[in-house]
Amino acid sequence: MNLKKTVPAVVLGTLLLAGCGQEEKVKLENHVDQASYGVGLNIGRQLSQEGVDMNADAVAAGIKDALSGAEQQVDDETLKAAFEKLREEQMRKQQALNDAAAQAGNDFLAENAKRDGVTVTESGLQYEVLASGDDSQPTPLPTDTVRVHYHGTLIDGSVFDSSVERGEPAQFPVNGVIKGWVEALQMMHPGDKWKLFIPAELAYGARSPSPAIPANSALVFEVELLEIVK
Repeated sequence: MNLKKTVPAVVLGTLLLAGCGQEEKVKLENHVDQASYGVGLNIGRQLSQEGVDMNADAVAAGIKDALSGAEQQVDDETLKAAFEKLREEQMRKQQALNDAAAQAGNDFLAENAKRDGVTVTESGLQYEVLASGDDSQPTPLPTDTVRVHYHGTLIDGSVFDSSVERGEPAQFPVNGVIKGWVEALQMMHPGDKWKLFIPAELAYGARSPSPAIPANSALVFEVELLEIVK
């Protein structure tokens, strides 16, 4: 959890999510009410993605005290300590998830490497040839730009990105993507379609690029090299 981003978001959330924990629904009859609800909804979604535990009734109490000018029920030092404890708890949870993702990825790749048709390179990248193009055509250089179709999933099959589902190929420089892709693309000919099994260290490593991809995740891609763009 990014404390610099999350703590201000939590504080802002306490000022905007009025109505949490109330039995009666908030009236959203005019544009001010509706916009206010939208802001609260966006902040709530952000906190939900970060997995922050919030007590809706306490949030509502903080809002009421702030807007009415009432004396705060918890002093600043206690609030600071509470935010710090929340940050530490989130870090422990995230580390446990990261460790679990790393172990699951390692186990998956170890078993996958035993399958017929799977090639393992020196770096640890694994690939399976699904279709072959014209091997008389050149393979891309690191500085080349390519057009590809791809379908990316976690090892459990969860889709996190897919040009195939969007119906629009992607175009980018070979050296502008993750290491596993850079290595694989330079071995592929136009028309080739490979399934890549990429260890975390050849993907995003300990970094989580989006909520859909946990840190230390091994990734699976079906990649079709359509052309080297001239």
